[in-house]
Amino acid sequence: MPPPQDMPAGEALDCAWLLPDPGSSAALENVRIVISSGRVQAVTPLLQAPAGPRLLALPALSNAHDHARTVRSATLGAFGQPLESWLPFFSGILPGVDPYLCAVTSLARSARQGATHVMVHYTRVQGIGSYLEEAQAVARAARDVGVRIGFAVGMRDRHGIAYGADEQVLAALRPGIRAAVAGRLSVRPVSPAQQLAVVDEVASMVSADEGGTLAQHMTVQYGPTGVQWCGTPLLEAIARASADTGRPVHMHLLETRYQRDWADRAHPEGIVRFLDDIGLLSERLTLAHCTWARPCELALLAERGVTIAVNTSSNLGLKSGVAPVAEMLRQGCRVAMGLDGMALDEDDDALREMRLGYLLHRGWGYDVDMTRAQLWAFAAHHGRRSVNGAGPAGAPSAHIVAGAPADLLVLDWEALDNHSLFGGVDPLDLLLARANGSHVAQVWASGRCIVRDGRLLTLDETALRMELHAQLRAALGAHDGADSWRSTLKALAEDLGPFYRRGIHLAGCC
Repeated sequence: MPPPQDMPAGEALDCAWLLPDPGSSAALENVRIVISSGRVQAVTPLLQAPAGPRLLALPALSNAHDHARTVRSATLGAFGQPLESWLPFFSGILPGVDPYLCAVTSLARSARQGATHVMVHYTRVQGIGSYLEEAQAVARAARDVGVRIGFAVGMRDRHGIAYGADEQVLAALRPGIRAAVAGRLSVRPVSPAQQLAVVDEVASMVSADEGGTLAQHMTVQYGPTGVQWCGTPLLEAIARASADTGRPVHMHLLETRYQRDWADRAHPEGIVRFLDDIGLLSERLTLAHCTWARPCELALLAERGVTIAVNTSSNLGLKSGVAPVAEMLRQGCRVAMGLDGMALDEDDDALREMRLGYLLHRGWGYDVDMTRAQLWAFAAHHGRRSVNGAGPAGAPSAHIVAGAPADLLVLDWEALDNHSLFGGVDPLDLLLARANGSHVAQVWASGRCIVRDGRLLTLDETALRMELHAQLRAALGAHDGADSWRSTLKALAEDLGPFYRRGIHLAGCC
């Protein structure tokens, strides 16, 4: 039997169970899904149970906030650090290597775990060639894996070390590390016009692809890193450019309590009101985290149609807090699931991330704060909007019905329902109780099977990962000062603690 990606049009997938719209419609038993030209052509009942292993099909999941990082953070020695001390570990410990290998191995891991739509906020540049060449490498990686990505060009112009002017922060550090920290982390401002031009260049590169394949796999976006890292002129320029071009915007907001403190001092009129006043709040905007957002701020975000990407495991791992998802839903916010490169086991397991989010936010006792329909909008629907952009054409619903894009996650029901003592058990109950990445049997993206039995079909993931690790080890061997910089980062983390606790960052920083 040829591999699924080589099968003729009209391929049939027979399933013991189908969840066409989990949480909103009933499970269907013994069905055939016919797939052709990238779409679901038909969903028809079978007269008897399918032969072979039992499968359950549901819409593929979406990751509304990520960075396509090369190496997971615990490997770098960053485990246990709060965000403010954790971020510097991604600046200078690893030398730059082939950006294609970095992106393709990260996206392969995401696809293998069931996410066909992945947001890439590209804030860590390898720097081997030009930015345009690097962006093209990421686009080729998405195409070769077979997933759809949003590519937000990272943009910033201030506050490279902490939430304050670099010279002010340096003065609060022990003298012995100031020079090294300044050399690695201080921001060298680039004008708003120059940063916008980079986004335009990347968008032109994607649209000029003669085969049209890159545009099918990548949506270019503006990616301001966060208000504390972007001056007002840069944010205003991005807001104007987004309104003029219709291009989406992806940005962090209020991830930690220290960002909340900074925002309240820097923007006493309210940071969300400030963003609205400069025209940045719209349906084109996705805000990552909003962990420390207040009800009145969430109400305004809902009114403007902003999407919020909640990153449950990342917030727990970085000691940032638990996002007020119940309040977001009460206010009518569009809430999507992000993994942020920090899933619970650092493995990009989107199913486990979805379940963890549901366990935390569904409500206590007899209260229901997140319905199952809202859970699946969170896990699948809204993330596609963040990746593809707003609008009916750009953000297809995650349903398995005739005419819908054939983006499917197929689970091994034999493994998931390995007791099977009683009939009539809702398959969604079992899925929400125990499903994780080990149960993924197949992943279909745009009508093409890209994962089967835990293996990526489109590329040799193992060989690519081995090549990446070989490059990293060779580059580290030739990289002077890596151990010294790691020691400096540990000292920096120790100094940043009292810096934030004393609130030094709040005085005279804006």
